[in-house]
Amino acid sequence: MLQGAPLMAFIPVRDLTAAREFYGSILGLPVIEESPFAIVLDANGTMLRLTHIADLQPQPFTVAGWKVVDIEDVVDVLSALGVGFIRYDGMGQDPKGIWRTPGGDFVAWFPDPDGNTLSLTSFREV
Repeated sequence: MLQGAPLMAFIPVRDLTAAREFYGSILGLPVIEESPFAIVLDANGTMLRLTHIADLQPQPFTVAGWKVVDIEDVVDVLSALGVGFIRYDGMGQDPKGIWRTPGGDFVAWFPDPDGNTLSLTSFREV
């Protein structure tokens, strides 16, 4: 039924100003629309709506992620822009915070200003 309908993504945020700066300026996602309730961005053709939630309680899992070709390069660029990467005990992440999955993919996690967990993934070529 929905196979032909474009997906829209939603990320809850407490501070729309900080979210606009982070997602728009640091992550480089173009802002399409702004209101007092939300900011809409273009995530490579997917509508990403940052929705204001005053009493947001960030969850302990990834809420959104991006598939990237060169994860080390993206981690380096984001780190230089002040993005901190999350380290998980026992995961065996490298010094940059990148984890190699048992299947050979690479994943790195980072928080947005509201504590939502975001990720980068480079899938191994098969």
